[in-house]
Amino acid sequence: MITLYGIPNCDTVKKARAWLIEQGLDYQFHDFKKQGVPDPNLAHWQQAVGWETLLNRKGTTWRQLDAGQQAAVRDDASAQALMRAQVSVIRRPVVEWGDGRVTVGFDAAAWATRP
Repeated sequence: MITLYGIPNCDTVKKARAWLIEQGLDYQFHDFKKQGVPDPNLAHWQQAVGWETLLNRKGTTWRQLDAGQQAAVRDDASAQALMRAQVSVIRRPVVEWGDGRVTVGFDAAAWATRP
């Protein structure tokens, strides 16, 4: 089963959900805001894609952090602590494809070539 993690009002998440529906793929949606981010999943995502990929440094939440908070994020542990405290700083969507693979962000061309 495909699980798409994100925030429902995020434009990229909306595009990803629409793409999955257009492809006829069943998926489960997990809302970060309402359901939080399961700790084991967050650790798995970091192992799969790296904390640098998972952390959204271009988003509003990151830009609203003070310079000290931003500078404190320098490794897996510090990134994970911030992502637990501020779920909106996680790049979206995070997709668990059901085969153990994890992707971050939406790229229709890459998703279309996925095995």
